[in-house]
Amino acid sequence: MISKPFQTLFAATASALVLSACTSFNLTQHSTSSELVTDPSAPFPDYSTEATGPDFDAAKVAALEARMQQFVTDGDVNGIATLLIKDGLVISHTDAGIRRAADMAPITEDTIYRIYSMTKPITGVALMTLYEDGKFELDDPVSKYIPEFEKLTVVKTYEADGSYALVPLKRQPTMRELMSHTAGFGYGLFGDDPSNKAFQSKQILASPDMQSFIDKVATVPLMFEPGERWFYSSAVDIQGAIVERLSGMTFGDYLESELFDPLDMDDTAFFLADEKYDRFSDVFGYDPETGKMEPISSPTVAFRKETVAMESGGAGLTSTLADYARFCQMLANGGEVDGSRILMPETIELMRTNVLTGNQKVDIGGTLSPAESQSFGFGLDFAIIRNIGSGPEIQGDGTYFWGGAAGTWFWIDPVNNLYFIGMIQQFPRRDAQQTDFRNISAKMVYDALNTK
Repeated sequence: MISKPFQTLFAATASALVLSACTSFNLTQHSTSSELVTDPSAPFPDYSTEATGPDFDAAKVAALEARMQQFVTDGDVNGIATLLIKDGLVISHTDAGIRRAADMAPITEDTIYRIYSMTKPITGVALMTLYEDGKFELDDPVSKYIPEFEKLTVVKTYEADGSYALVPLKRQPTMRELMSHTAGFGYGLFGDDPSNKAFQSKQILASPDMQSFIDKVATVPLMFEPGERWFYSSAVDIQGAIVERLSGMTFGDYLESELFDPLDMDDTAFFLADEKYDRFSDVFGYDPETGKMEPISSPTVAFRKETVAMESGGAGLTSTLADYARFCQMLANGGEVDGSRILMPETIELMRTNVLTGNQKVDIGGTLSPAESQSFGFGLDFAIIRNIGSGPEIQGDGTYFWGGAAGTWFWIDPVNNLYFIGMIQQFPRRDAQQTDFRNISAKMVYDALNTK
């Protein structure tokens, strides 16, 4: 669904933002007393700074919210929404700025966002429901379910002039490698190797349907032998195709039936119905002529049914803050929300456990420092924070997270039983240092949490 012009923009933003990585939700306002106050009229109730509960410093929670709003005041972003939940209770919720430039419509609790790569954890959860049903094993070869991949080759060498040599695979990539980005597939977002160049030239991410996508990927050599290293890849789109083949349903229908309906994620989908479009945020990009962040006008960012090609498991969904909170709460609860069980606790633990070994280091297009790369592991469709103290991360050990190309981000911290979601809709300037929304918010969350 990503056109060639948009691929260029997406490639420039993915490495910088991917790690910048509910009315029925029963969220409850946390009081300094033992009383729990509910407000059924609002999914994220407002509250005074004196009502943040014993785990947080009230003044520092207020400072967190003021800083989120300051991003808008300072012109870092046109609109932002954030949510901090601990023990299932709302600690902080912020809406600031606008969702649409034409009439200055504000960000509201039901604003719909392009979540791009925050689709990936949802796809992983969907695939793992089929794992629990006994449909596959993690050490199965991917070609068992995608026979088109049986004759995949791998790049042995390539030269600056574009020439390269291929060899047969020593073995097929496994499902576990597919879910941990160690299978060897390219993506076309960055990299000058033959695999990524082929993704770009063949416009694979713009494939009109799942079968066309698989057929094209089957013609592209792997970047490296399966398991040799980590590379952010098209693997999650491939997972979406596997969900279709194992379930006998379209990917969108399976997500609707097995995740979105049970979790009451009513506003999460691959395209927007006409009646919901007024709630859809613009996506902004820097215009050097005006010197401002301006709305991007392109069919590739519209998410209309007529502009959506393949239902992309890697980057295709739109959602709301409330819907994604339902998804995160399910994960934080060990696979269940309000009596709807999606996965078993041991499956969630499997997904959020680092599987990388040896030379398999997380590195997004060369944008991570050595300390950051050492601090990040990867599970099954989640990045993992590990080795606390060796890098800049301050979240609890084992925190799992990801982000999206238009600036959305989240993390789930099982040590402190909290999660944080941030929603913006903005591609970054290529000529300026980017605002680090994720790390700024994380530092303020943990400063407020750890001060008694």
